Amino acid sequence: MKTFGKIWSVVSTVLVIIVVISAVFLLGSRLLGFKVFTVISGSMEPQYSVGDLIYVKEVDPNTIKVGDPITFVLNEDLVVATHRVIEVNTEKSYFRTKGDANQVEDASPVHFKNVIGVPQFSIPFLGYVSDFIQHPPGMYITIGVIALMIVLAFLPDFGGKDKKGGTAEQTPAAEVEKSCRNCKYYWKDVDLPKPVCLKHKFQFDGDHDPCDDFKG
Repeated sequence: MKTFGKIWSVVSTVLVIIVVISAVFLLGSRLLGFKVFTVISGSMEPQYSVGDLIYVKEVDPNTIKVGDPITFVLNEDLVVATHRVIEVNTEKSYFRTKGDANQVEDASPVHFKNVIGVPQFSIPFLGYVSDFIQHPPGMYITIGVIALMIVLAFLPDFGGKDKKGGTAEQTPAAEVEKSCRNCKYYWKDVDLPKPVCLKHKFQFDGDHDPCDDFKG
């Protein structure tokens, strides 16, 4: 049980770190004005690969130029895509776009009003984590793990009990250290009738030091 307790301590610590990092990159980014999207196709490889999490910042469409990647609403189903601008038509307020890995340009132009923003940076593979914790069943698993960690945090140390119901290897609450005059080892008041020398295992009797009689 003690070994299990140590293992659980390590596992729970790792899980907490993962949750905290994910929260920082997912929620903290929104506080800074970023919108995050997971790349689900390879149309922009090698710059953006499947599973990458891209951070998009809203910009004035009039500042976007040819060669910039943009994130936009692709169709009436509200599908979001990130492709590169290959043409800017300021008179009619639209862009022509193309995925870096695609052979042909996108069939429909992207109107200025459908532009979400411009990607600022991306983090590889974090998109998988984002999708997992935001959608079932990963959402339920994440909530369950967090709830279990909270419950266990308030339970007694189930890994530190011995077979007799006591606490194993526990340091006494009131502990006083003194030195044996001859052996120079320490003895401790450990709630025994008389204190015991840790080296010679003798019990002290009042002011008499049994180590004075032991020449070892």
